Amino acid sequence: MTHNKPTADYLCPLCNENLLLTGKTYRCSKNHCFDEAKEGYVNLLPVQHKHSKSPGDNADMVNARRSFLDNGYYQPLIDKLMALYHQYATSTLPVFDAGCGEGFYTHQYKSDKNQVYGIDISKSAVKIAAKRYKDCNFSVGTLSHLPFADSSIGFINSIYAPILENEFSRVLQNGGYLLTVTPAEKHLIELKSLIYIDAKEHDTSKDPIEHLTLVSEEKLNYTMDFTQSDDILNLLSMTPFAFKASTDVIEELKSKQSFSCQADFQIRLYQKI
Repeated sequence: MTHNKPTADYLCPLCNENLLLTGKTYRCSKNHCFDEAKEGYVNLLPVQHKHSKSPGDNADMVNARRSFLDNGYYQPLIDKLMALYHQYATSTLPVFDAGCGEGFYTHQYKSDKNQVYGIDISKSAVKIAAKRYKDCNFSVGTLSHLPFADSSIGFINSIYAPILENEFSRVLQNGGYLLTVTPAEKHLIELKSLIYIDAKEHDTSKDPIEHLTLVSEEKLNYTMDFTQSDDILNLLSMTPFAFKASTDVIEELKSKQSFSCQADFQIRLYQKI
C-alpha cells in the first residue's frame, strides 16, 4: 500500500512564517530549520516552549494506551465521533487532532480527500503515531501556540486534551467545528472506587467554551467488561489516578480474572459562526 501524504502546511513556531519542506527539512524565509525525523514527524516545539525536559506522556503510558485502544474498548466512542464528523464536517477541509497522543483517533478522520494533522507535546507519542499512520501529518508541539495559519482548519478534534478556545478559534475557519470529549459523571467510577475511599463523580458543570456555538451535546455511557488483567492495568495507566494507586490495588487488579467498569463520555460539538 502506498501512502500519498501531501506536504503539510505549517508555520514556523519561532516567527510564524510559512514553513516549506525541502528534502527532509522544513525551513522558513528567516532560515529557521526543523528536520523531519525518520519516522515522518517534525518537532515544532522550541526549547523555550517546553516546561520540562520531556513533557507529556512517557513511552510506557503511550504504549499502555495504544494496547488498550487497539483492543476496541472505546469503539462505541469512535463510532459516535465518526457519525458527527460525517454529519457536520466538510470532508475536504483539513482536520486537526489536538493532543493526538499515539494517533489512534487522528487517523480515523483520514480520507483520500483531506489532510489530517496531529499535534502532541509528547515526543514519545508522536513518534509512535507517525510510524504507524503514515498518511497523517504529525508534529511535536504545544496547543497554546499552534503552527497553523489563521482560519486554516475545518475541524478540530479534542479528546481528553486541554481545550484552549482562543487558539482553537484562531485556526478554525468560519463555519468550522470543534469536537470535544471529556469525562462524564460516572466515567471509570468502579476503577476510581478501588483507589479512593471516597471516589467522587466527575464534575461536568464547567464548559470551557464561551464563544463558539454549541451545536450538539450528548453523553455516551456503556459498560466495559474485562477478562484480562493486562487490559485493566493498561486502562489504569492511561488515567491521572494511576499515580495514586497503591501497590495493594495494583496487585488486586493483576489478580482479577474479570472486572466491569463504566465508560461515560461527554461529547460536545461547537461551531465557529
